[in-house]
Amino acid sequence: MHTLLVAANPDPSSLTHHVRQKLEAALHPVSVEAADLARERFDPAFTLADRRAYQGSGGTYPADIVREHRRLERATDLVLIFPVYWWSMPALLKGWIDRVFVNGWAFEHSPASGLRPKLQALTTHLLPIAGGDSGAYERHGYEEALRTQIEHGIVDYCGSRRGATAFVYESEQPSSEATARSVDRAVRVISEAIHARSRALL
Repeated sequence: MHTLLVAANPDPSSLTHHVRQKLEAALHPVSVEAADLARERFDPAFTLADRRAYQGSGGTYPADIVREHRRLERATDLVLIFPVYWWSMPALLKGWIDRVFVNGWAFEHSPASGLRPKLQALTTHLLPIAGGDSGAYERHGYEEALRTQIEHGIVDYCGSRRGATAFVYESEQPSSEATARSVDRAVRVISEAIHARSRALL
């Protein structure tokens, strides 16, 4: 078992990184690697080189993408930790998905053979950090929209197993106690799911 935690927030003192650190501690003794996309200066812009590699269905990927592929290939579990922007993930994380989860590596698609997912060995968990409360997310369909986009549109498409999804709600409220309870619950849901998989493999 090896878990890759991917966090996308430019502020190192943000709740995003606080949650990542708490989850990393909760996962002990499972092997964990943390990727801070902002600190690592990952470039989310999909370039002409990315486009050519995509069209080549496994051609020569840019060096920074090869590094991300190697990191993901070591992982049995992936956890995406991110603040919710406009019902979705930040551009930094979306760009990471755009550039890393590409044709020829995460899946293969051609007019002749159709779709062949390739990430069956990976389980993907989501830990979105939301400013709103759970009631607003339910009333307006925010959670359903986000989960459909990411769980179905990305995770399922690439053949990864769906892991746990746990929201941190009301992340910007003045009550630090309420935020702490929401963080503890989300960290517990994700860590218990990964520990359960670890025990099942023993």
